[in-house]
Amino acid sequence: MDDKIRILLSEEEVAKRVKEVADEVSRDYKGKPLHLICILKGGIFFTCELAKRIDLPLTMDFMSVSSYGSGTVSSGIVKITKDLDDPIEGKDVLIVEDIIDSGNTLAYLIEVLKQRNPNSIELCTLLDKPERRVKDSVKVKYTCFTVPDQFIIGYGLDYDQIYRNLPYIGVIEQQ
Repeated sequence: MDDKIRILLSEEEVAKRVKEVADEVSRDYKGKPLHLICILKGGIFFTCELAKRIDLPLTMDFMSVSSYGSGTVSSGIVKITKDLDDPIEGKDVLIVEDIIDSGNTLAYLIEVLKQRNPNSIELCTLLDKPERRVKDSVKVKYTCFTVPDQFIIGYGLDYDQIYRNLPYIGVIEQQ
């Protein structure tokens, strides 16, 4: 691991923004229970920090959806590798994702989840790369940060399963 990493967003910047988004979610869903769906593996760090700061009755479930494999570019083929444990029928659902770029994975996932008859489905992401979006149907309600089109690591985001545990968000510099 001789990679040189440039910090894009510090641990303090991320914590501050996650709190702001949690406050917004709390206001928008005031008086209603909320069901978070964490998209594994990358979304776990963000989901946990967000959930701790949402001031509402809250339930959580987890899905693992993949379109990357071990590369840095989406394969375009979406696979659900871990489905939800509980039904979402009648629930207000907030899908929590680490990063959204092309939107292919989430467009597929949203269609699958809509068939399960939730009351509502919204998206919340730590990072958004809107210039990479190819699916206009993917609308993100809550975004912590809009980021440049670079391969980003840290705070749950990985490069071939490493760097998830960095407490900040960074970019691997070419050497």
